[in-house]
Amino acid sequence: MSIINTAISGGILAGKRTYIISAAGILSAFGAYLVGDAGLVDTINVIFPLAAICFLRKGIHDGK
Repeated sequence: MSIINTAISGGILAGKRTYIISAAGILSAFGAYLVGDAGLVDTINVIFPLAAICFLRKGIHDGK
């Protein structure tokens, strides 16, 4: 398989984009809390929906 086809199909990260995006969002929210740009409630309000997306994605994937 050529490098371009591998890049287009996702390569080793195929099917993991949802988890990567959610992890990046959770780390960003945690970083904003540590820096002081967001309060604890704001951080929790970001982390729970992103974690729910991961669990929902995993549940849909396992149900097939």
